[in-house]
Order: sequence, then C-alpha cells, then structure tokens
Amino acid sequence: MHNPGTATPERFPAQDRFADGAQYIAGRYAKGTSGRTHAVVDPATGEEVYTYDLAGTEDVDAAVAAAREAFPGWAGATPGERSDAMHRFAAVLAERAEDFARAESLQCGKPLKLTREFDVPGTIDNIAFFAGAARHLQGQSAGEYSGDHTSYVRREPIGVVGSIAPWNYPLQMAAWKVLPAIAAGNTIVLKPAELTPLTSLLFAEAATDAGIPDGVVNIVTGTGKEAGEHLVGHPDVAMTSFTGSTAVGKRVAEIATATVKRLHLELGGKAPFVVFDDADLEAAANGAVAGALINTGQDCTAATRAYVQRPLYEAFVERTAALMESVRLGDPFAPGTDLGPLISHVQRDRVAGFVERARSYARVVTGGAAPQGELGDGAYYRPTLVADAAQDSEIVQSEIFGPVLVVLPFDGDDEGIRLANDTPYGLAASAWSRDVYRANRATREIKAGCVWVNDHIPIISEMPHGGYKASGFGKDMSAYSFEEYTQIKHVMFDNTAVARKDWHRTVFGDR
Repeated sequence: MHNPGTATPERFPAQDRFADGAQYIAGRYAKGTSGRTHAVVDPATGEEVYTYDLAGTEDVDAAVAAAREAFPGWAGATPGERSDAMHRFAAVLAERAEDFARAESLQCGKPLKLTREFDVPGTIDNIAFFAGAARHLQGQSAGEYSGDHTSYVRREPIGVVGSIAPWNYPLQMAAWKVLPAIAAGNTIVLKPAELTPLTSLLFAEAATDAGIPDGVVNIVTGTGKEAGEHLVGHPDVAMTSFTGSTAVGKRVAEIATATVKRLHLELGGKAPFVVFDDADLEAAANGAVAGALINTGQDCTAATRAYVQRPLYEAFVERTAALMESVRLGDPFAPGTDLGPLISHVQRDRVAGFVERARSYARVVTGGAAPQGELGDGAYYRPTLVADAAQDSEIVQSEIFGPVLVVLPFDGDDEGIRLANDTPYGLAASAWSRDVYRANRATREIKAGCVWVNDHIPIISEMPHGGYKASGFGKDMSAYSFEEYTQIKHVMFDNTAVARKDWHRTVFGDR
C-alpha cells in the first residue's frame, strides 16, 4: 500500500521516492509483507503524510540474507576502497541536504533550522569522519612478546549487524548505527522507528547511489515486537546495536544473549546540570534553556535536572523562566519557529502527565500546558520549568523526554555531586563553574559517559558517545566505535623452527 497523504511538495519534496514501499533491501525499495499498514504523521498538524506496509518476519529474513550475501565482498574490500565509497556517500548526502532536512522536519516536527543546521550537517560530517577512519583500523604493534614468537593483532569485521534506532533523531541515529559498522567492513540491517522511517530510507538510497554495493545497507520498517525482535534474535545476525529506552534495552539484551551476539546498548538518560555558586549565571541560564529544549527535549542527553547552589538558586529560576517564555512555538517550516511539537500526541500527553502529577509536590514556574489556537491540532507543549521538587520524586528520577526542566537547590559541592549521581542513569552531565579545580573535580566524580564544562549538548564526530550504569554500554561515533564493530584476533608465529618445543614436556617427556 502507498498513500502519499496530505503533505505538499514544498514540505515533502522526496515523497515520490517512497512509491514502492518503506523497505530497502539489496539496493531497492519494496513493500512490507506483514499485512498491516502504518502512517507517518506530521506531528505539527496531526495529518497523515505517508502510509506504508509494515515489514514482517519474511522481510527481515530477506534483508539479513542480502546483508549476508554482500558481506564477503564488502569485508574483502580494501580500507581505501571502503573509504572512497563513503566519501562519495557524503557527497551524495550533501547534494540532497534540503530533501533530508525537510523530510526530517516533516516526520519529527523539528524546526527546519535544527534539521538544516544540526541533523543534516552533523550526519554529513559523521560520514566524512568514518570515511577517513575506515583507513585506520589499527591494532597492537607486532613484537616478540614471548621471545620465541612474533605476535600481532588483527581487527576484523564481525558480520551482519542488526541495529534498531529510535524516533528522536532518525537520520543521525541511522548514521551512528550504519557508518562505523560499514567502515569496519560489516554489512547492516537497520530497523528505524515505524513513526519516522523516511530519512533512514533516503540514507540507504544515498549509500547505493554513492556506489556502496547492494545489500551492504538494508532498512526494514516494522514494529519492534515483530520486525525488531526477529532481527535481534536472527541466527545470521552477529551483532545487535540498540538505541532507545532502558526498559526496551533490557528486552533486546535478553533476546540477543540467547544467541550470544555482540551487544551495544545506548539507553535512557536523566542528565544533571550542576551550577556552582561561582558560575556565570547568564551563561548557565542560557545553557539550561538550550540544553533542556533542543529537539523539544526529546534527547537522551538533554539537561533535565538542574542543581543550583543555593546563593544562585532563585536568580537562576527567575532568569531561566524568563528565557523559556521567550521561546517561540510554531510551524516547524516557519522561519521564526524555535520549538516544534513533540513526536506525537501520545508523547505530548505522557509529558503532560508528569507535569500534572508534579503539581501536588512541586512548583510549576512556567509552562505546564499545551497551546491552543492555531497550534492546537499539533502535539505541542510549552517549555516548562518545575522547581522545589524532592530528589526522590518522579519528575526528578524518571526520564520524561519532553521540554521540561526541574530545578533543585544544593549547598556544598559534595551534595551537588552526590545529587547529580543519584539516578540509575549515567549518559551525560554538565558542570558550571569558573573554578578549574571545582570543575575538574566534577568531571572526575560525576558518573556519566560525557561531562561538559560550561556548556551542554555539543557533540563531535571525533569523540565517543555512550553511557554508564542504566544508560547502557558501548560507544557511538569516534574511533572507539570500532571496538564495538570489530573482532580482535591475536596472530602468533613461531620463530624457532624447532620441532620439539621446551614447553612440550608439560604434556610428554622430560627436559
């Protein structure tokens, strides 16, 4: 089934590319075979923009078979050949940047300025980085570590990777899954969220158009329960990489371990934002608003818990509330829009539920409501600041995934760091101070995979992204990601040419 929906060509210039379906297997689009359909909905209007046939288990099998067939040739290509193909991939994506930006804004509700200035350029940069990194798969230097043997280390691709990506950054998450895998010589089957498949499909198509062989990058668009679980449990899938909630990550791990797969999990977050009393108040307030509201707060590294030392607490609350009230909600395609809708009305209502329950134990300083009028049909929610909640309250401890920041005071530095660490999560954090020793202590003692100092959110291709504790394990981006997508092999050569080695006496004979 294919229903182009109501989106205009201006909002959805790439819509004709999906006429053949929302599966991309062995270099071509196809329709799903589950017998069920799903609609991509513009969350800014509530209108269906594309209806497609969901993938079933047969589609997953076909995609895995295509990836398995393509693996020997792609793994056997030289690093230079893979690098050249990926450089062409970056060039194709750059040529189609506007199509990608508009498709991402349409399916996610992101302001066009975010997709144009962050999602798409960041993805192009990721491709360029991994195009270079493909030529630098290095192991330990060769040497005679035993005295009688020469040892060296090989890094080899694992095989077919089965990855599952979330709906909050569909394009970037596709890139984070696909790029290190294929740069290392693996092939991949990616299942994007069924809410937001469009840019993942365009991404795979661009790979094919860049000359990356058919079957190296495959997309299956189906539900997690059917397509996702079948992909994770597939016997021909050698590795699973998952980004999403901690609860679903536990289920993925349970299925993957049944077949002893390599596993990479990037899970939930509840990032602390620790403001010491010597911080630049204006910088901290601006950083908190930007860090809390980027992508309408639907970011696992978003600033969600601001701990502010008591001398600055009231001033921080006042200034942050004023800045939040200046943020402009609107049509994602309008030039003046700062903040778009949440991904769906279901997610909007979930976020609202957290805030409504918090009214019984905390103070909603600003926001806390969905706008009416011309935005009433969309999944919008006003930027919300909550103060004076208890540390053990739901709004402090649980991942909300919306435009909500909760602010709590602390007294001494020990308390601030203790409170920052007091959740199950450990993905990202930030510390705000003019004192280098104070800031350095925070970077050492806060248990998170990334700690920013006097900023919050920026990521770069050269540095790793991944968490501690219930936020998962493994790294995206950077050269460290090759540790996830390669197998380490020790090769050892005898240098003596002696038939009867001295150590053989432990099995037979005497010295």
